[in-house]
Amino acid sequence: MREIRALVTVGGRYAGAAEPFTVDSPWWSDVEPVTAHLDRVLGVTTSVLRLVTATGEGASGGVVTYQVEADRVPGRGLSRAEGRSFPDHPLRLPWARPGGPAALVEWARRHVDVTGPPVQVKTWNLSCLYRLPTAGGAVWAKATPPFMADEGAVIGLVASVDPSLAPGLVAAEPGRVLLAEASGVDCWQPDADVVERIVPRWVAVQAALAGEPRLRVRGVRVPDFGLPDTVLHGDFHPGNWRSGGVVLDWGDAHWGHPALDAARLIGFVAPESRPAIERVWVDAWLRHRPSSDPASALRHARPASHLVGALVYQEFLDNIEPSERVYHLGDPEAELARAQSLAV
Repeated sequence: MREIRALVTVGGRYAGAAEPFTVDSPWWSDVEPVTAHLDRVLGVTTSVLRLVTATGEGASGGVVTYQVEADRVPGRGLSRAEGRSFPDHPLRLPWARPGGPAALVEWARRHVDVTGPPVQVKTWNLSCLYRLPTAGGAVWAKATPPFMADEGAVIGLVASVDPSLAPGLVAAEPGRVLLAEASGVDCWQPDADVVERIVPRWVAVQAALAGEPRLRVRGVRVPDFGLPDTVLHGDFHPGNWRSGGVVLDWGDAHWGHPALDAARLIGFVAPESRPAIERVWVDAWLRHRPSSDPASALRHARPASHLVGALVYQEFLDNIEPSERVYHLGDPEAELARAQSLAV
């Protein structure tokens, strides 16, 4: 649960504050229940631009204040405006500025016929995500920051080997993708069937794409043990899998040793699930590289994956505006501590 304070602006100008309210979802970036409440209470269409302040821990709970944009001045539900201003910041992302969410939706409308109200599902410093209804089912418009990988290009690269592993790409440009609905549910605790349907297929894609780097290199090395450097998902935990067999969220993709992806997965799941998942991954690589030693590579990759995590989180902190850094404060240090504990 979160307590929400909404500071409402129209065209960048402060219009007033909504009465505080609570939503069941604790996650700060989950804004669908926030705008649903505000649309109903204010009688206008709203979108969350950005986080202003937050209490709580782990990007959840507490009291959260957002800057919210309304499509017109509400005729009800706002306190008297007090002349508050919202100065720009050079690191503010496009969707966190006035008109930013509307621009993402307008871009999507140029590629699909939208049959109902678009819904802002998520927004924070790493993405803005809208669900748009169409006659053929929902599509998803997503914006990502310039310091992350070009998600459309990465999806195209993966789909060149296995089109069913990545989401259907309706349209793309740097920093924006429009994706078809991926069937199933998120796999935070994947069963053996889901692991068998996703992990070997991802290994097959990595084996096919190995060679000269086609993405940035993070600089964390793992002894190869007979395995090639290749494209990495970068955040290959099962919350980014759909039970229908599609892998989502390719913005962290980079080039490196494939055991780093496996280590991210192994470190994320419950300890009792790790041996079975490791066997699936090791067996998959042995089919492609029979003379390799994937198990030894994975042992070296476990601490190295946290070094990568520290680099990634520091990159986030270096490239986002101050009010949004609360999402990642302490993360680089925590990742370095995990790397050290696994290296002992």
